[in-house]
Amino acid sequence: MKILVLNCGSSSIKYQLFEMPAAKVIAKGVVDKIGLKGSAIIHQKSNGPKIPFEGEILDHQAGFEYLLGILSSKKHGSIKNLKEIDAVGHRVVHGSEEFKKSALLTDKVVEAIEKVSDLAPLHNPPNLKGIAAMQLLLPHTEQVAVFDTAFHQTMPRYAYLYGIPYSLYQKYKIRRYGFHGTSHKYVSKRACDILGLDIKKLKIITCHLGNGASMAAIKDGKSIDTSMGMTPLEGLIMGTRSGDLDNGATIYIAKKEKINAQAVNTLLNKHSGMLGISGISQDMRDIEQAAAKGIQRAIAALNMYHYRIKKYIGSYAAALGGLDMIVFTGGIGENGPESREAICKGLEFLGIDFDLKKNTGVRGKEIVISKDNSKVKVLVVPTNEELMIARDTFNLARKKKKVD
Repeated sequence: MKILVLNCGSSSIKYQLFEMPAAKVIAKGVVDKIGLKGSAIIHQKSNGPKIPFEGEILDHQAGFEYLLGILSSKKHGSIKNLKEIDAVGHRVVHGSEEFKKSALLTDKVVEAIEKVSDLAPLHNPPNLKGIAAMQLLLPHTEQVAVFDTAFHQTMPRYAYLYGIPYSLYQKYKIRRYGFHGTSHKYVSKRACDILGLDIKKLKIITCHLGNGASMAAIKDGKSIDTSMGMTPLEGLIMGTRSGDLDNGATIYIAKKEKINAQAVNTLLNKHSGMLGISGISQDMRDIEQAAAKGIQRAIAALNMYHYRIKKYIGSYAAALGGLDMIVFTGGIGENGPESREAICKGLEFLGIDFDLKKNTGVRGKEIVISKDNSKVKVLVVPTNEELMIARDTFNLARKKKKVD
């Protein structure tokens, strides 16, 4: 069964075509700068070179038309015709409390996604554009929505509620939702597979560290807490996001700077985090280079970044009632040996016996970076959210086919 996985942003479409259940990537690429100058499609067949297709792409609809044309073309395609695509899996960022798992797309499901779009105004609208376009272009193909928030719907009530009037939760569904759920789910399960352990018997902390970053406490295979909140702004310090911040400080900044809610939102999401602290860059590599030269703001940014993660590890170990495993993933988690070392240093009391030699130079590959006798295992596991979306889509489409 061929599954097309789509991740639609405001000006881009990332895609992968899988052969399932073998989990083989047949083709992948990105439709970039939609509606902007310099728009193009960068396409790659399995193990082949990246081929650019430059041209005007006015909107998502046009992007999908070009994309499907390339996938089914004689020269660059991987399928003979569009009928070979058995199902389409869409990444949808926010499912609110409506969706505790992935869902076959129906009119009711699309309507429910639209209703909660104000909880993710930068993400759900482009996700919906992708859904609408593919339903039009492939009207007889099963479509599936896979939600970033679904994995965290197992959090207990005391973990997801905020200390605000309960009426506001009832009225507006203001609560912790968490994100990167597909990634946390994948790497926790994959880490257990690597070690040959049963995820249903373990206490795991997963660290998805990239420009956007979040952590999750996973007990017996279920998320019981996560660092991001109602929006992706809460939690860890990120590339340009502030992470945890006193609400009083937010009000104080707005008053002193005489700025409105939209300006505050931009400040905390786009100009804060590692960029705001260091004054150099949101890219960890640039900050690490500056810190090596003794630039104090860069050193402070790194210390704050590592400390915040370490503090969450401690709190999640307490929430879990112990700890069996820590898993690093995401751009920094997979490719930042210095960060992994700094985070794990001083956590020996939890049972972590970190192996400096194993960790050194490790970038983008599956590996255990704790010593063999370490009570708590520490691993690096590159994330694969697209594969998780493909699996959920395959399973739902297959069940639907059997019922029909």
